[in-house]
Amino acid sequence: MKLYRFSPIQNRTQMIEALKHIHVACNALSMQSMGRYLPVAGNIGIFCHYDDEFTFLKKLQAELTDLSSCVYGKYFKLHEPIVISETRDIPKTMYSFLYIRKPDPNKNQVGDLDFYLEPEKYAKLKQSLHEGKVIKGARILPNRPDLDLIELSDPNIDAVGFIGDKKWQ
Repeated sequence: MKLYRFSPIQNRTQMIEALKHIHVACNALSMQSMGRYLPVAGNIGIFCHYDDEFTFLKKLQAELTDLSSCVYGKYFKLHEPIVISETRDIPKTMYSFLYIRKPDPNKNQVGDLDFYLEPEKYAKLKQSLHEGKVIKGARILPNRPDLDLIELSDPNIDAVGFIGDKKWQ
């Protein structure tokens, strides 16, 4: 029995398939929680579950990104953006930054991405959640005061999305 949908990722093709899955799954979260597909901020991350997978993906990341162009010590700017064609009714999207998360066998998600809201709209959404508004699958990111994000999740979807007011382009 395979514990994780894509792990261990062992080649570039599998990585691209995982990224496409993260893209579709997170957009499903956006539609479920927000009633529409939010624009992406431009970053996407793969979550590793095995040490060998992490080693392989970090080597691949070194080939695909500019290791001197890094945000928060983990998001690396891609030499060429990853473009995902329109899928179902999800618009064509471009990702400019790639993150590879260290193995955590206790978390089954394939990965994550950030969505973007204009600062005023983001502040209004966050305030509504602070005031107790219930939005299916949405919550202010708990236990991380250093990150100003709203988390989108669903136990039946193996990816996690975040809404913020910063772009990664």
